[in-house]
This record gives sequence, structure tokens and C-alpha cells, in this order.
Amino acid sequence: MTIKTWAIEDRPREKLILKGKQALSDAELIAILIGSGVVGKSALDVTKAILHSVDNNLNELGKKTLSDLQKFAGIGEARAIIIIAALELGRRRQLSDVRERVRITTSRDAYNVIAPLLIDLQHEEFWMLLLNRNNEVTARHKISSGGTSATVVDMKMIFRPALESLAAAIVVMHNHPSGNLQPSKSDIDLTQKIKAAGASLDITLLDHLIVSERGYYSFADEAML
Repeated sequence: MTIKTWAIEDRPREKLILKGKQALSDAELIAILIGSGVVGKSALDVTKAILHSVDNNLNELGKKTLSDLQKFAGIGEARAIIIIAALELGRRRQLSDVRERVRITTSRDAYNVIAPLLIDLQHEEFWMLLLNRNNEVTARHKISSGGTSATVVDMKMIFRPALESLAAAIVVMHNHPSGNLQPSKSDIDLTQKIKAAGASLDITLLDHLIVSERGYYSFADEAML
């Protein structure tokens, strides 16, 4: 059966109009993007196949390239571009919260600010959030970019922007492409080094996060600061 033969309230576009966007599944939302299916398959069938290939994980779908998506029946270059563009807009929407001066009160707040930048990377990067005295994010900076298992961090690169912006506190974070969230000895040593350097400059290290698509590890939550 094609989508046009379904009950009106079950068709993705009509369902959105009648019930709101929250009522739609991920597959239904993507089906709206691609518009139509192929012979023998509705747009919803096509999108369910795509999502099934990534275990219904949108983060994994966001890693797919144009050529990856075009391997599915009914997905040509134009439709693949639409899907990739929509997922990228969703990622950027998460990042746009920084402009509203998000207040960091928990490790989850910090994770939400930076995770969209890091979780899809296949190499390590080290980032920092600058905070004012109200623990509001005033800026974020990439400190370094490395290989698949490490990145070099220079104390001067961390504290120069913090001093220039008169930051009261910082949160640092880096990703583990392997997905392993446990800190290494070098992660622990680096955290203590940053904490000590910050204390001498009256800049508080609020947390150090290790992030991946599986979640995050917080040094503050684990009493490792």
C-alpha cells in the first residue's frame, strides 16, 4: 500500500498537521523529507530500511556520507543531500544554545553544549568552555586536534583565552573515538595539572569531561577533581 491509501491521520505529513511534530517517529520525519518511495516501497518503508541499518540511531545516521545513503533503493543524490542537511541543522540547533549564555549547573549541561561537536569525530580533539562568575558560557575554544588515540594539550593555549576574556571558570573536555569513557593516567595527570594552573590564576576548573557517542565521564561527578 502506498502512503496515499493510508488513513489521513497515519500519513506523515497529515499526522504532523493534525497531531504535531512530536507525534511522528524518526522514520516518519525522514519520510517527509524524501517525499516519496519507489516501486513496491513507500517513503516510510525506505526510511525504515535506512534507520534499521544504523540500529535506529540518529547519531550513527549523521555519520553517513552521500555515497552511503545512495546505496538504499529510492535514495539518489538529491534525497541524500536533504537527509544530511536536515541532520546537520539538528546538530547546529544544539550548538546555537551557546549564544543564549547557557548556565552550567551540572555535567550534563556542559555535555549538551559540546557533545554535538565531538561525538562523530574519528580523531581526538580537546575543547574548553569559558564561564563568567554566574557559570554562564561566554565562549568555547578548540585547544588541540590529534590522532585516533591522543591529542597534545598546551597549558598556555588553555589559559591564554581564559585570561584574555577574564573567565572566572572553565570546563575542559575531549573525546575518545574508541567509545571508552574511562580516563587514562595521562587524562588524570592532565586534569590535575590544569586544576593547579587555574588555581594559581584564580580560574576554577569546574569539570573535565570525556565524551563519546555512548555518553560521557565527568571528573567532577566522580570526585576526581
